Amino acid sequence: MAHRIYGMSVAKVYPAWLAKVERKGRSREELDQVIFWLTGHDPASLAAALDAGPSLERFFAEAPRMNPCRDQVTGVICGVRIEEIAEPLMREIRILDKLVDELAKGRRMAKVLRQG
Repeated sequence: MAHRIYGMSVAKVYPAWLAKVERKGRSREELDQVIFWLTGHDPASLAAALDAGPSLERFFAEAPRMNPCRDQVTGVICGVRIEEIAEPLMREIRILDKLVDELAKGRRMAKVLRQG
């Protein structure tokens, strides 16, 4: 049985991510940069995805190019260690959650994007 989160629309989840980072003084551009880094989307393809509103499952399945360095994103999110998540899609979703959390917590963008 698929997890309920897989069927959630990215267009419904994005505003929650945006509200979280904006509450902490970060910008939409920074959130988008995190999503671009992880998924390979660019401004046009992310805008198209948000307009189309695919499920998170489809959003990740159709991502232009998942970043090969995403396995560097480690730690605990929602009480679960990312490295221990066996289900690939859930791991991708939780990696994005972790990146959004790090952005909201004020980490430097270079650190969030694992650039040294």
